[in-house]
Amino acid sequence: MKALVLQKPGQASIETIPEPEVPRGNILLKVRMVGFCGSDLNSFRGLNPLVSFPRILGHEVSATIVEADVRDSRLCVGMDVAVSPYTSCDKCAACLRGRPNACQFNETLGVQRDGALTEFITMPPEKLYPAKLTPKELCLIEPLTVGFHAAARGRVTAEDTVAVIGCGGVGLGAVAASNARGARTICIDVDDEKLELARAAGGTQTINSSSEPLHDRLREITEGRGPDVVIEAVGTPATFRAAAEEVSFTGRVVYIGYAKEPVSYETRLFVQKELDVLGSRNAQPPDFRAVISYLEARRFPVDQAVSLVVPLEEASDALCSWSENPSRFKKIMVSFD
Repeated sequence: MKALVLQKPGQASIETIPEPEVPRGNILLKVRMVGFCGSDLNSFRGLNPLVSFPRILGHEVSATIVEADVRDSRLCVGMDVAVSPYTSCDKCAACLRGRPNACQFNETLGVQRDGALTEFITMPPEKLYPAKLTPKELCLIEPLTVGFHAAARGRVTAEDTVAVIGCGGVGLGAVAASNARGARTICIDVDDEKLELARAAGGTQTINSSSEPLHDRLREITEGRGPDVVIEAVGTPATFRAAAEEVSFTGRVVYIGYAKEPVSYETRLFVQKELDVLGSRNAQPPDFRAVISYLEARRFPVDQAVSLVVPLEEASDALCSWSENPSRFKKIMVSFD
């Protein structure tokens, strides 16, 4: 069968690999569509410290069950599913606390282990989420769950004003989740097209921080208090600092992205404001179920969020184009149909 293999930074090629054997208790899936994520772009650019080479990319997956010899009433042959791409050890501190999304020894598809940019994969049944959605919608479930998990970590409620810094795929999930929880959501980015999409995803107001004074606009919108919750989905020192600086007193800061270099803080803000500073990693099963319900209700601008769908044979060229001009694309997907 065919697979897209990232041989080394900047070099991806279509290779022939053996069809997978199906371990006892696992399910054989025919891959329908796979979305590219920012981590795939970082792997392609050689900027992902977690990836090893060669590696089959792909963890945003739409698939169809083709072989299922398991006792799980949720699943049957012919059913379309989304995939949770994470593993957990069941022994580390995070797993023992019931938070396997933050497993110390997690291995994500397409990063620490081979991913789904191939014709068939096998998965354990507990990692599959059936839904009556299109392949494109199923592919969006996993990236949106990351933002939904961040909103859950931030305890977002209908009484909150939430600022989301960064309106890429993950940030859009945080916007949609905050909207689903009834919050007023301020979308912050440097790209007007992303801000337009964020508004379509449920954003209440937008700020282009490259042309508007972020601090002044946030104070204006929040009557001088600052947002109750700031969700950071960029991962730069400047946006990390801005989250702590702009959030209200006794507010919550949630970091999804991580800066690729050390960040210097005015630590007085943490104490003086008595902030809750939270990390957010991957997603939990309730986040997957919440996103599926959200998409089934047709509350997310799916077609507007996906800018390019290519066949497997053109996936490498699409990665190159994305690397050369990141602002040109929103979401790229690879179709196997």
